[in-house]
Amino acid sequence: MDRYRAIPQGYMTAGAVAKKMGVTVRTLQHYDREGLLSPSATSEGGRRLYTDKDIIKLHQILSLKHLGFSLVDIRDRLIPLDTPNDVALVLSEQAKSVREKIADLTEALSEIEALKTEVLEMQSVDFKKYADIIVNLEMKNSFYWLIKHFDSETLDHIRSRFDKESGITFMQRFLRLQDEAIALQAEGIPAESQRGQQFAEEYWALIMEFTGGDTAMLPKLIQMGQGDAFGQEWTQKQAQANAFIEPALGTYFSNEGIDPFQEETT
Repeated sequence: MDRYRAIPQGYMTAGAVAKKMGVTVRTLQHYDREGLLSPSATSEGGRRLYTDKDIIKLHQILSLKHLGFSLVDIRDRLIPLDTPNDVALVLSEQAKSVREKIADLTEALSEIEALKTEVLEMQSVDFKKYADIIVNLEMKNSFYWLIKHFDSETLDHIRSRFDKESGITFMQRFLRLQDEAIALQAEGIPAESQRGQQFAEEYWALIMEFTGGDTAMLPKLIQMGQGDAFGQEWTQKQAQANAFIEPALGTYFSNEGIDPFQEETT
C-alpha cells in the first residue's frame, strides 16, 4: 500500500516526530494550520514528512510556548525578529506579563484560602454566600467575613440596595461613626448634648439607609449585633461604641417622637 511505502532517508513521519518530541500528531497538524510548522515534504501516500530542521523549529516553538508565549506571538512577533535587541524587548514584555499573572494568581490563592476559612465556619453549603464573599474579596473589602453571619433574606436586601461602590462607601461610613462614638464616649461628651444628638441623627439616618426605612429589620440587626459570632475584637469595639450610641439614640428618639419599632408618632 502507498501509505506504508518506505519513508525517504532523512525524513520522519508525523507520528515519529510526535513521539520523539512528546506532542501529539494533532498538535503538529494544528501548528501547520497556524502557519508555524509545515512539513518539509509529503509522501506519495499523503503522509506528512519532517526533517531534523523541522524538529529544531518545533523545539523552538515548544520552548517559547513554555515561556507563556501564544502561538500568535511566536508566529507574528518572535519568528520575524532579526536583532537580539528586538528579541530582548519582546522577552521583557513577556516577563512583565508573567509577573502580572503571578500577582493575579497570588491574589487568587489568598482569596481561595480566605474563602476556605469562611466555608468551614459556615453551618451549611451556600453558594450564593460564597459568591458574595468572593466579590468582596475582589473588592479588597476586609469585612468580607461578615457575610456568613447574614441570613439569605438580609443578603438579598443588601444586594438589592447596594452595588460594589456604594457597599464599600456605606461600610466606611459605619466604621467612621463607630470610631466617632468611641471617641465621644472617651471625651465625656454627653449623649444628650448637641454633638451627641448630631451624631445620633447621622447614625439613625445610616440605619434607615441600610434598611430602606423598613424598621421590621431592626430586631434582627440588634440580635446580630448583640451576639459574639463576629469575634471578640469586633464585639468589644461595638460594645464600646454602643455605650454612647444607645443613650444618644434614646434621647434622639424621645426628642423626635420616634418609636423605632413602630410608625413615627409625630
